Amino acid sequence: MDTLGRLRSIIDESSDRENPDPEGVRKILDSVRTIAVVGISRNPDKDAGRVPSYLASKGYEVIPVNPRGKRILGKEARASLLEVTEHVDMVLVFRPSEEAARIVEVAMGRGEKPVIWLQEGIRADEVASRARARGFTVVQDLCTFKAHKALHPK
Repeated sequence: MDTLGRLRSIIDESSDRENPDPEGVRKILDSVRTIAVVGISRNPDKDAGRVPSYLASKGYEVIPVNPRGKRILGKEARASLLEVTEHVDMVLVFRPSEEAARIVEVAMGRGEKPVIWLQEGIRADEVASRARARGFTVVQDLCTFKAHKALHPK
């Protein structure tokens, strides 16, 4: 199976049928450089610690957003997405679905119109629909690690 075929099977596991197709996800992961990770964990054994660490190892600039973290992945953690003043290409969310809508709303207020990616198991359908209607690319219930590994298996 080729890389887009592997990615198709990962996307098919998502519960959101409005997610981008494999080519769209490939374009996202190939074009994004700076990722604000909301809910990044200080614990490297949790997915919210392991996935951002993996992304950083693959060359992405990761901006940690965690109100309880001082430094994560060697960088100053921000208490909220509102404190991130740098340009971000993507907002990656590792918070429960009931908190995700508020984070998506803040992301929609950013002038650079970042990709909004809700990690596997996380959905905020109503606000995701509004964001898409406003021209934002939104991915829900999809693991960035799995998607990246499908495209770059080595």
